[in-house]
Amino acid sequence: MDERDLANRALAGDEQAFLQLLSLYEDALYRIAYSYLKNEHDTVEAYQEMTYRSLKNIHKLKEPNYLKTWLIRILINICHDMKLKQSRVQLTNEIEQPAQMIPTNDLADIIIKLPLAEQQLIHLKYFEQYKNSEIADVQNIPEGTVKSRLHKTLRKLRGMVGERSEWE
Repeated sequence: MDERDLANRALAGDEQAFLQLLSLYEDALYRIAYSYLKNEHDTVEAYQEMTYRSLKNIHKLKEPNYLKTWLIRILINICHDMKLKQSRVQLTNEIEQPAQMIPTNDLADIIIKLPLAEQQLIHLKYFEQYKNSEIADVQNIPEGTVKSRLHKTLRKLRGMVGERSEWE
């Protein structure tokens, strides 16, 4: 049975077909979550939450061809929410000294400094090897917009990498 038939059955309410599709997409979905969260525990938690939300809302999906894209979008939203929760600062009575800026050559450190939308674009394009048309589907934007945002983000990254090399 191919993906399209499984997707049609899943939309019709067949939970077994939905679970088979999840197992087909498991590696790709796991890699996407891990590339955002950088931690296995959070990645598994995000994957579980994506499974729950998608199973609960499968009836809202209109087109079976977009099931994988829909799952990726849910997963990216969950990862984004988890990163926001992790980044919230807790107030204390102590005054902390600012951390010293230690330059590194690690590209991942530079990518983290980009806005989330640009991080998502880089992850999907270069870490997950998605085509521009697939990224356009996932982000629900025109393919031309993907190209222009990618160009702008790469130019920004080149500038950031250049600044890093000047620190050393």
